[in-house]
Amino acid sequence: MNFTQDPIYVLSVLCFLVIVADYVAKTKLGKKLGIALLVILFTAVAANLKLIPSASNSIPLYDGIFKYLAPISIFYLLLGVQLSAIKKAGAPMIILFVIGSLATTYGILLAWFLIGPEDVLGENGRIIAGMLTGTYTGGSVNFNAIALEYDFQKQGVLYAGTIAVDNVVTALWIIVTLALPAVLRRFWKDKKIASLNENKETVVPAGINFHSLIWLVFLGISSYYMSELISQVFPSIPSILTLSTIGILLAQSKFVASLQGSHTLGLYLVYIFLAVIGAYCEISAVLELQEVGISLLLFASCAVVLHGLILVLLGSVTFRDWEMIAIVSQANVGGGTTAIALAESFDRKELIVPAILVGTLGNALGTYLGFLVIYVL
Repeated sequence: MNFTQDPIYVLSVLCFLVIVADYVAKTKLGKKLGIALLVILFTAVAANLKLIPSASNSIPLYDGIFKYLAPISIFYLLLGVQLSAIKKAGAPMIILFVIGSLATTYGILLAWFLIGPEDVLGENGRIIAGMLTGTYTGGSVNFNAIALEYDFQKQGVLYAGTIAVDNVVTALWIIVTLALPAVLRRFWKDKKIASLNENKETVVPAGINFHSLIWLVFLGISSYYMSELISQVFPSIPSILTLSTIGILLAQSKFVASLQGSHTLGLYLVYIFLAVIGAYCEISAVLELQEVGISLLLFASCAVVLHGLILVLLGSVTFRDWEMIAIVSQANVGGGTTAIALAESFDRKELIVPAILVGTLGNALGTYLGFLVIYVL
């Protein structure tokens, strides 16, 4: 076996790059970038230098991180959430998310006429436009739902190329949304939702101890298992929503609230998840498709940028909270898990639960909007 495919080697590199990002984040320049952004950048560089696997030669370890660590990281972060702190955050997030979803749809349609991908992609262009609308509204579930309807997955090279482009654009958009609030505030000061700030308290995460660790590990694994069992009985309910509900309910108990280190543990797992997102940012896979790959990249990039512009413009006249707008945009383009990572990076813990809720809403809306785009085009 090539050593770069060894899961122990790869996991050690991911963990090491998180450590490096933590140290760099403490420097003058690093403080401006933040550890989340640095983790993505470092692992993207490592993957494109072929020091670790990327999307085209992915290993089961990456799948395991997506399947197990990502949802369990959300669970741990939710153990520190008090419902009283987020009860008024729902409406603004939902309104902005609907605006963001419509912005994705308009962005795809505008990009279609600006870039003209049908000249290179032919009839497949319409289907790809629908798939990208779905994934940039709710995530890969919608992407694959539309692909399966048209048997697009049978077009191996083009299907793989579309996934590669999606990975690159998603990773780049995480970087954009992390930087967005700081950039926008230089030109236009925002106003955070007053009701959120009234309920927000500054909490210094407590250090983890052995008693807390053994309980947190048990709660994380057993709750994940319970969510999987429930999803088998009620397949229409996403398991991540069930796991989130369990986490929120447990967080309200005094015993779980007394456990130390859930935030630290959850945040670390989020950084490992973001490390894999960075590794999936494979530039060479896009370039290998030559004209088709470049056309796909331009089309997807233009659509996402237009989504961002529309959301910022409309968001500025509704809820001018740049951090909330960035989180909502990430919930659209990257999904609930990356949106939560942004909420943590911005220290907006009151937006963690709304981010999960709008991420689930995106799963419901994405497929419909994707088929709508195909119909319109």
